[in-house]
Amino acid sequence: MTLDKPRALLIVEDDLALQKQIKWSLDRFESSTAHDRESALVQLRKNTPAVVTMDLGLPPDADSVSEGFHLLSQILAFDPDIKVIVLTGQNDQANALRAVAMGAYDFFTKPFTPELLNLTIERAFRLFELQRENRRLREKYQPDALSGLMTRDPEMLRICRTIEKVASSNATVMLLGESGTGKEVLARGLHQSSPRRSEKFVAINCAAIPENLLESELFGFEKGAFTGAAKTTIGKIETANGGTLMLDEIGDLPFQLQAKLLRFLQERTIERVGGRQEIPVDVRIVCATHQDLDGLSKQGRFREDLYYRLAEIVINIPPLRARVGDAALLAHAFTRRFSQEQNRSAMSLSDEAVKAVEGHAWPGNIRELENRIRRATIMADGHQITTSDVGLIDEAPDALSHSLDLRTVRDNAERQAIISALGRVNGNLVKAAELLGVSRPTLYDLMHRLGLK
Repeated sequence: MTLDKPRALLIVEDDLALQKQIKWSLDRFESSTAHDRESALVQLRKNTPAVVTMDLGLPPDADSVSEGFHLLSQILAFDPDIKVIVLTGQNDQANALRAVAMGAYDFFTKPFTPELLNLTIERAFRLFELQRENRRLREKYQPDALSGLMTRDPEMLRICRTIEKVASSNATVMLLGESGTGKEVLARGLHQSSPRRSEKFVAINCAAIPENLLESELFGFEKGAFTGAAKTTIGKIETANGGTLMLDEIGDLPFQLQAKLLRFLQERTIERVGGRQEIPVDVRIVCATHQDLDGLSKQGRFREDLYYRLAEIVINIPPLRARVGDAALLAHAFTRRFSQEQNRSAMSLSDEAVKAVEGHAWPGNIRELENRIRRATIMADGHQITTSDVGLIDEAPDALSHSLDLRTVRDNAERQAIISALGRVNGNLVKAAELLGVSRPTLYDLMHRLGLK
């Protein structure tokens, strides 16, 4: 591998004569030197070396290795990728092995052979650069955290951009939408886009757990807190410490628990059921509901102060029937997925089935569409899924627009026609152009003018 920039090496040695000798024998590298832990840390921050050679015996007590091990741990904490080569005495192999166990790249006994040390340092630089390049490529080709969400609808694309914007903050996010619209998919995308992505994402459905058990599920309980509490158990909030907690169907949270949740949001500490100790918890809250929490708070059925605490960022998710072109897009995607699961390759939707999917109101949203396509891939007799397999009748699409402005009417009509055509042919631009009766360059121009990707 060719290295375009100077290869920075740090030499840590308290014997100045030996330090000069080592630097002279390693003149092919851009070397800086240090004689103790403090000066080594200064050079570390100043030059950010890729490779460090160091003696374990450093001032103020050169006869002890404690200062050397302390420096080694600080170097690896500063950057775990730095390759540290330990130089030890003839009778110090035990400490050399201990250093390697801590994360050092290699060790050499003094006196060393300059040619072998040069070769080892060369290999260390190569490994360092390979690791950096691999990390860069992983970051470059890492899939979008929201890549699991498929949409062509402009409003849903705007929501995706909003999720990406708020992900880096710790703001509490409220997702509002009908059941089956993908609230948990967005919540997981929010978590994966955030700095908390390496920690846990924990979801709990407040409507699915009996009221008398929900408190202990959320906050945990101490041993002996109630009959059957045989051991101390942590709750969902504590489990998600450092990560993200999704409170699904928050509108069904019992009124008496709302006060305890509000106190946690204000203090960021919890008390387990039956406990007296306050436990600090760092967790981001994402809540979701299909109910009108603002209306419930005005009716006194949901605490108003809790509502405003939860509603820092409110995102309204449109139902599937309001997402232009998404029903057909998702139907094609589900067909591919479930046909592979059922080992029924090359299955596709008939034109009539696609029209039926586009015309249906989908009261159960994406969940209903998913279940119908799964059933169709099982029940279909041939390789093509028909309208009867999906279990739908062809329904007329909604009216495009009631605007009387001709430009607006034309743009809306063209936009919906293009999106519908792309949905029917599963995104194939050549077939979409044929379906629309225009050339492919004309379709490109229309999509560019209308802001479609």
